Amino acid sequence: MNTKPRVLVIDDDAVVGRSFDRVLTAKGYQVNTALSGEDALHDMETRDYDVVFTDIKMPGIDGIEVAERIKQKCPWTPVVVITGYGTEENEARASVLGVSGFVRKPLTPEIIEGVTLKALKEQVEVTPAANESEVPVEVAKQAKTSTLRTVGKFAKNVGLFFASPFIALAYIIALPAVGFYMFAKLGYEAYQKKHRSQ
Repeated sequence: MNTKPRVLVIDDDAVVGRSFDRVLTAKGYQVNTALSGEDALHDMETRDYDVVFTDIKMPGIDGIEVAERIKQKCPWTPVVVITGYGTEENEARASVLGVSGFVRKPLTPEIIEGVTLKALKEQVEVTPAANESEVPVEVAKQAKTSTLRTVGKFAKNVGLFFASPFIALAYIIALPAVGFYMFAKLGYEAYQKKHRSQ
């Protein structure tokens, strides 16, 4: 069983992928590389990664869109955006997506290792039970039960709202009959009482 953290590096510059591979493999990581966003997304259909690094400026799908798609499919996977073209706009877009970091080239071995460790630590904090499917299933069951209860209460209240005029009408119709019955019963009892006393 492979217990090495899995890292995916997406960059159209093969030298960058090799740099990550050299630094992180020596530290006990399993590193895969992709030269485009399309290749990376295709790879992620069959593999899970603990951390994803993506260049921002690439042919085809850019790094921000790659990060967005990864976050939609695997929101628990840390994504670190790397670039030589850092702008405030790109950093703002990346922050909105919830990326784990935003670092500029050139990258040193210390930066590569440090940002990887930071992203892995963040993943552990965000998803302490990512592999324990029972927890999300239980949470989902509770949410579903709560929703059904709320819908049930709402339906009951709506039903009572629409039924209330008919209930009132039934009381109006029944009240004189009940009153007449009570009046007749009291009169009969009074008559019986008077008849006995004679």
